[in-house]
Amino acid sequence: MRGHLVLALAALLWVGVHLGIAGTRLRDAIAARLGEGGFRAGFSLLSVAAIVFLVGSYNAAATVPLWHAPGWLRWLLALAMLPAFVLFVAALRGNPTALGGAEALARAPRGIQRVTRHPMLWSFALWAAVHMLGNGDTASLLFFGAFLVTALAGMPSIDAKLARRDPEGWAAFAARSSALPGGAILSGRNRLVPSEIGWGAPLLGLAAWAALLHLHRALFGVAPLPLSP
Repeated sequence: MRGHLVLALAALLWVGVHLGIAGTRLRDAIAARLGEGGFRAGFSLLSVAAIVFLVGSYNAAATVPLWHAPGWLRWLLALAMLPAFVLFVAALRGNPTALGGAEALARAPRGIQRVTRHPMLWSFALWAAVHMLGNGDTASLLFFGAFLVTALAGMPSIDAKLARRDPEGWAAFAARSSALPGGAILSGRNRLVPSEIGWGAPLLGLAAWAALLHLHRALFGVAPLPLSP
């Protein structure tokens, strides 16, 4: 029980650091005093400390199973990780909602931003949800749940921060994009242009997905698929 309480505290600290500071007016006030460089340095150190505490608490907590994922579900969850990898790789280039990417607001949504303006956060949300469902134990619900909450709640938080910084630029960008994947395309506010995404991100995401699927048990001690050797 004590291990779960410590893990819950670590999860709350992680969520609090990212939702209570990043994207809020408190963040703006701190950055005004320390400068953007000073804030980013301090926030990075705080984030590293929080993730070390969270991972250490997760590894030390007892595992209490709540359900067992059947084989068919594990296959579906493994497949669900493929778009997570592709979204992550595609988000690394020209992402206006990523750290230091605010200048990209001057351009219309391109590439993966036509699909969603938060590809990185959706990749983390998928990763967290997959592992919560696949592991099915109390420690995993707390650990991966912290990342899921941070990713999903971080989207409106980042939107609000960018809207405060550049109201006109953000209004124009938001009008042609959506947080929900495919929302702007389905509503007719944008269209999918595969050539802007290119082959690089999907192929690199596929390679990373296949590699981690193969190495998962060696790296983390858990085989993701029932047929894994």
